[in-house]
Amino acid sequence: MPKMSDVARLAGVSTATVSRVLRNPDAVKTGTKEKVLEAIHQLNYQPNMLARHFRRTETKTILVLVPNIINTVFAEIVGGIEEQASKNGYRVLLRNTARKLEREYGSIEHLKQRQVDGMIMLSPQLDEATLNEISSQFPIVLATANLETPKIPFVSIDNVSSSYKATEHLIRLGHKKVGHITGPMDSLLSRHRNEGYRKALGDYGLDIDEQLVRRGHFSYESGFEQMMDMLGQNHVPTAVFAPSDEMAIGIINAAKEHQLRIPEDLAVVGFDNIRFASMFNPSLTTIAQPLFKMGQRSMELLLKKLNGESISQTEHLLPDELIIRDSCGARKKGKLLHN
Repeated sequence: MPKMSDVARLAGVSTATVSRVLRNPDAVKTGTKEKVLEAIHQLNYQPNMLARHFRRTETKTILVLVPNIINTVFAEIVGGIEEQASKNGYRVLLRNTARKLEREYGSIEHLKQRQVDGMIMLSPQLDEATLNEISSQFPIVLATANLETPKIPFVSIDNVSSSYKATEHLIRLGHKKVGHITGPMDSLLSRHRNEGYRKALGDYGLDIDEQLVRRGHFSYESGFEQMMDMLGQNHVPTAVFAPSDEMAIGIINAAKEHQLRIPEDLAVVGFDNIRFASMFNPSLTTIAQPLFKMGQRSMELLLKKLNGESISQTEHLLPDELIIRDSCGARKKGKLLHN
């Protein structure tokens, strides 16, 4: 017996579009509707009427999965999601996964049981194959995520080029020993930021000293602990690029424990431009992500999926910006560098 996914495949559309044709055909473009109806006719597809009844019941609620509820990066993105959702009559249900796979799997049940209409996942831990399988059945959008072979709409920045920009800034200030404390390397986002760091060193003819590269996990504690360990060795960096502002603040405090001055003895560049970055002493040079806009764009894309509209591209990269403050030393040296 043919399934809805067979109809979608033959018509060249998503299962969400097939569902939209069945329950609200006037909301679908004529050309798309005709392709779906033709596929239904060819396959002699018989929709389950009970399932159709449940699908007609919209909750006007979407689920947002957040890996760390106290992280201000995710809080700003959620703010953008909520604003866009509210404008369109949707409520937002928030769930903190604490970066645990079982919580992400458990949240999918909300979709299966039709308790929510769609889902936005921030930095998901699920593997790409699983995400693709879920997306083939339910409206899903990803944010602050990168995929190897994007099939699901996602909103992010170019993490390779932004990390290159941050590392290049330190190199152009004269640093040749630039360290890096990574995020968790099972995350493609972390690997991309590490890639940008390594590419900048290579392009400027600098060797990558693995003694100056440590693995962390985006937290203040990670930055502090890894930097304390790095400064305990004989070979130390004169600058460090951190893939999150929380880590950068941990790095600076570890350096202060070793009686190092920032930026005279150690220059630091962070990532995210959290609100506290400008208030910290020294104020933090960082890569600013358009977090609120990322949330808005994510919700815009989810609304398109909920309405059965086609999305021509899956990769939505927004512009980032290098914000130069005191922690890198550019101001003191009079070297505000512009690309």
